[in-house]
Amino acid sequence: MAANQGGRARRRLSTGERREQLLSVGARLFSESPYDDVWIEQVAEIAGVSRGLLYHYFPTKRDFFAAVVERESERMLRMTAAVPGVPVREQLAAGLDTYLEYVDAHAHGFRAFHRADAAGDQAVRRVYQRALAAQERQILAALAADPEFGPVAARRPDLGLAVRGWLAFTTAVCLEWLRGSDLSRAQVRDLCARALLGVLSD
Repeated sequence: MAANQGGRARRRLSTGERREQLLSVGARLFSESPYDDVWIEQVAEIAGVSRGLLYHYFPTKRDFFAAVVERESERMLRMTAAVPGVPVREQLAAGLDTYLEYVDAHAHGFRAFHRADAAGDQAVRRVYQRALAAQERQILAALAADPEFGPVAARRPDLGLAVRGWLAFTTAVCLEWLRGSDLSRAQVRDLCARALLGVLSD
C-alpha cells in the first residue's frame, strides 16, 4: 500500500458545500465591485476551482449573481419571519436585532444583494425586485394579522407603499452603518423601529 507522502489529503467538498463556497466568494466580489467589473475567472481563482467547474454550477455570470441575490434574500426572509401569535410591537426590537446581527455578520452578502438593483442586467434586477416584494408581503401579512395594527392596515390603502419606503430607509441606514457609522447596533435598531412605528401611526 502506498504511503500518504503528502500528509492528510484535503477533504473534498460536497456539492452543497462547494456551491456555498462559490456563492460566498461571489458575495464578497459583487459587494466590492459593480456587476460588470466582476469576472468569473476571479471567482474560480479565489475559490481554487477550474472555470469549467464554476460553469457546471452556474452556466452564466447572470445565473451566478442571481443565485447570490436569491441566497441573501432567503436568509433575510427567514430572519424577518413573524412569530405567529406574538404582537408585532413585541417582535419589532428582537426582529431588528436579529436582522442587524445578520447585516453585520454577512456584510458582503448584504451589500451584494442591494447592488443588484444597480446591475445593468434586467434579469438580475427582476430577481432583486421579487426579493423585495417578498419582504414587503411578509411584513404586510404580519401587520394584517396583528390585533393592534390589523385594523390600521385594513383602512390604509397606502400601507404597501409606506412599508416599501420603510424597507428602503432601513436598507440605507444599514449600508451607512456598515460604512463606519458611530451609531451602535442598539441605536440603529431603535432608529429603524421608531421609523416603522411612525409609518404605522394612524
